[in-house]
Amino acid sequence: MTRISRTRDLFLFFMAVIYLAAFCSLYVQIPGLYGENGILPAKSVIGKEADSWDDLLDSQPTLLKLTPKLGLSVQQGMDLLCMAGMVVSFLCVVCKTMRDTVSFILLWMLYFSLYQVGQTFLWFQWDILLLEAGFLTILVAPFNLQIPVKKFRLSFYHQHDSITLWLVRWLLFRLMFSSGVVKLTSKCPTWWGLTALNWHFESQCIPTPLAWWWHHLPHWFLQLSVVMTYVIEIAIPFLFFAPVRSLRLFSFWCQVLLQLLIIVTGNYNFFNLLTIALSIALLDDDFLGYRNKKSTSSSSIINKLMSVVVFGYLGYQTVKQFGLNLKDDYTIGSKIAFSQKDFDRFLSVVVPWTIWFGAFSFAFEVLVALIRCYTEVKGSFWKNWAATQVLIYTVIGATMFAISLVPYSSLHRDAEKIVPPQAKTLHSRVNNFHLTSSYGLFRRMTGVGGRPEVVIEGSNSRDSGWREYEFFYKPGDLGRRPPVVAPHQPRLDWQMWFAALGSYQHNTWFLNLAYRLLTNERDVLELIQYNPFPDKPPKYLRAQLYKYHFSKDGGVKLNGGKWWTRELTGEYLPVVTKDEPTLVNFLQQQGLLDAKSKKSKKSKSSSSFVARAVQWLRDMIGQPEGFMFVMTVLLTAVTANFILATIMS
Repeated sequence: MTRISRTRDLFLFFMAVIYLAAFCSLYVQIPGLYGENGILPAKSVIGKEADSWDDLLDSQPTLLKLTPKLGLSVQQGMDLLCMAGMVVSFLCVVCKTMRDTVSFILLWMLYFSLYQVGQTFLWFQWDILLLEAGFLTILVAPFNLQIPVKKFRLSFYHQHDSITLWLVRWLLFRLMFSSGVVKLTSKCPTWWGLTALNWHFESQCIPTPLAWWWHHLPHWFLQLSVVMTYVIEIAIPFLFFAPVRSLRLFSFWCQVLLQLLIIVTGNYNFFNLLTIALSIALLDDDFLGYRNKKSTSSSSIINKLMSVVVFGYLGYQTVKQFGLNLKDDYTIGSKIAFSQKDFDRFLSVVVPWTIWFGAFSFAFEVLVALIRCYTEVKGSFWKNWAATQVLIYTVIGATMFAISLVPYSSLHRDAEKIVPPQAKTLHSRVNNFHLTSSYGLFRRMTGVGGRPEVVIEGSNSRDSGWREYEFFYKPGDLGRRPPVVAPHQPRLDWQMWFAALGSYQHNTWFLNLAYRLLTNERDVLELIQYNPFPDKPPKYLRAQLYKYHFSKDGGVKLNGGKWWTRELTGEYLPVVTKDEPTLVNFLQQQGLLDAKSKKSKKSKSSSSFVARAVQWLRDMIGQPEGFMFVMTVLLTAVTANFILATIMS
């Protein structure tokens, strides 16, 4: 049977890299986002200091409840947890033996603790996905307990590894299948009309330079790309559990292709790398070049026949369901050939069926693992020990599978009926820990007719002299090339995109951002590339709402060097001043403004050795540009891993 020990190690390596990117990206933004004078001070949402285990887990479980015992402020506590996460994940990237259960428990606890106080800047689907994937990584990772006696030294590979990696595959299935389904259940006209990609590339949060070129591809090609998105997200995930190896590898390459295309056209931080990491569970050691026994010729012929049948059926259904046809001008026409009622009937059958299929597939994986315990392990004691471990992880895996059915079954009402009440009860008890969640990316296409964009302006006169603030990554200056910033996530730039979709009344943080700009708050200004008032803050501030479009086809040079065009659509935030009573009173009521914050920050920063050490590191590192900082740390870790692996070999 095919081994998966190297596959498991590769998955753990990828998860360590993703954790490192996530912690580094967040660390450089903590002062401006969550500091004493940040946009959303974390101290306003943190609970009381924990004096007992119940206090620590009550309502908002986070390690930040313990940091005051070290003499740390909330901001310094976040710095400490983030730095600890950077150190542990860095060591996990560099050294294989560090990638064990203990290390990934620490990483999950640290990120979960930060997520608890992250508020709107940290409540994205990829942060939730990292928490669920990170918890599964704890189960996948080995417990590297090295007993001194050579005879009893534990192995790095266990028979239950196939069970834990199955849970990763199940998460990948839920992520991709749900993301495809919600595009159609949302009844968004662009997804049903196959025109979503006509708007996606210019309307996404932070496009890349290649997004401009993809936006100008022929209409028929963009429509066909939407069709392939549906195929990869809805149909291909069923091959994750195929008994034929070639079909699983085909599904792996489809997922990697989709993620790579998203990476080159959009800046989605570590999300695409995380999805690729989950896809590693579809591989085996043979794929990675560590070959074991070759399959017999008869089984190879059967596998090829099954692959031909599956590919043929998949191609037939794609042509039929999306009306693919070759036109006279050699372009491919496409149109959804089923109705919303047809799709609902499809889901009413398929979603409940996937639950039963998932249960059967998990049981089969457990059975195979038990068989391996008594056929591949030597010695009766070790056979029974391996089987015991399999049974333990079977209970854990079955529990994880059961609670995952609760959010997954929300895809269709008929699926909710077959979820056991015990699973719903257990899910409600652990829901605060985000061990599992529902997913559905790009549910509706925004920015149809032009992407809304908020532009903040300051002036010393109400009537003239308005100058724009320029952010690092989001569209602003029409002639600035779209950036490449992933795997860093500039959380303020991202939230500015969401703010443009609504109003400032529904984004209280935006009012505090305006106030901090009116006072030239240094930590907040570090999150912005260009401050037009470096010496003295402006007297007045306002925000205008524009619609941005990519410049016309024909090349950027033919458009006067401009990547964007824009048109003013209205006022987003009326003119405000820092002394305006309404603004000040509102921020104070929300706990976002505290006149004593600077004094308290200074006193806390010198209260203990740990606090002084954390503050010294912050002063040394500061708030560097996020992308360069993240890439520098990542490349250093990967290079160190390569050097160490070369020396050890």
